[in-house]
Amino acid sequence: MKTRNHKGRQISLLGFGLMRLPRISQGSFDIDEEASAKLIDYAIENGVNYFDSAYTYRGAEAFAGRALAKYPRESYNLTTKCPPWKLKNAGDFERIFDESMERCQTDYFDYYLVHNMAEESKRAALNSEYYEKFRQLGMYEMLQKKKAEGKIRNIGFSFHGTIALMQKLVDNYEWDFAQIQLNYIDWKDIDAKRQYEMLTERGIPIVVMEPLRGGALAELSKDAAGILKVARPDDSMASWGIRYAASLPNVITVLSGMNTMEQLTDNISTMSRFQPVTDAEKEVLEKAAAAYKKTGAIPCTACGYCEPCPHGVDIPRIFSVYNHYRIVKFRIPFDNGYATLDEKLKASNCAQCGACTEKCTQHIDIPEYMREIDAFANATERR
Repeated sequence: MKTRNHKGRQISLLGFGLMRLPRISQGSFDIDEEASAKLIDYAIENGVNYFDSAYTYRGAEAFAGRALAKYPRESYNLTTKCPPWKLKNAGDFERIFDESMERCQTDYFDYYLVHNMAEESKRAALNSEYYEKFRQLGMYEMLQKKKAEGKIRNIGFSFHGTIALMQKLVDNYEWDFAQIQLNYIDWKDIDAKRQYEMLTERGIPIVVMEPLRGGALAELSKDAAGILKVARPDDSMASWGIRYAASLPNVITVLSGMNTMEQLTDNISTMSRFQPVTDAEKEVLEKAAAAYKKTGAIPCTACGYCEPCPHGVDIPRIFSVYNHYRIVKFRIPFDNGYATLDEKLKASNCAQCGACTEKCTQHIDIPEYMREIDAFANATERR
């Protein structure tokens, strides 16, 4: 496994994101611990030593605590995040921090982040509170105190905001690292390029999240996939996204939310024989990206922040099924996939309340898409 140096520690270039661990059943938030533990063990056996969780990832911190307990604490890097939207006062920060330590069965975190730093957006009203809470509650000072006590080794933030907000964060505070969404589509589409450059100019190392846009870039349209297959016939679609992010020199690790052994072994293979993306391959990726975007796939990363829906709609699953149709342009897989959803999970249950759009990090108009998907499903059923 290739590694990158950060403050004298060798960090595996592939990081394990614990947000998308296998679940015991469709629609369940309960982690399949047996399957997930096998993934963790295999990852560690093959050199992965960076594990990323968050206070709000359902069950992930407690699972990490149990799964990693048998390994020497210094042999891996444990990361979690504090959600500013859950804080009303300094006492809430202390409570959440202590809960995270107890769940993770640790007395320190190698990397600790302020979760989802964002600012006001027309489609993300709740996010307007995040940065202001961080500033008004003095979260940075609280983090520095924990670092001085030896309970945090590196302080950072995860980011879904604007360039203007990032400017405030890097101009007014000192950070050990930052976590941003970066892939060969979002390099331009959400200006990940400028985010990367701004952090690099300040000497702030980067952890990459969503290198495959929640798995979307592992399943490309026929035209986009064909472009990549001509260039590297034996490589998976996922390997292109992982390599692209890892090729940037200021990146210390690339997170992947792996929930199958196939995904894990493929990513480990990519990072074990890592080859940086060449200039010629960047041109290939630009062509593939252009072909992919013609499908009109919904830019959902399956992060799950929109959940739980007050009306029970399984938003990420519905988007996944519908995106597959948009990519392959074939109805039968949609019919079959949508039919497997319990009726209470389907788009027809969307009440257009907008609670999901307020929490969506990609600023997707989810109710509008639910209306579209419901109409499409009904049209399909009448055929």
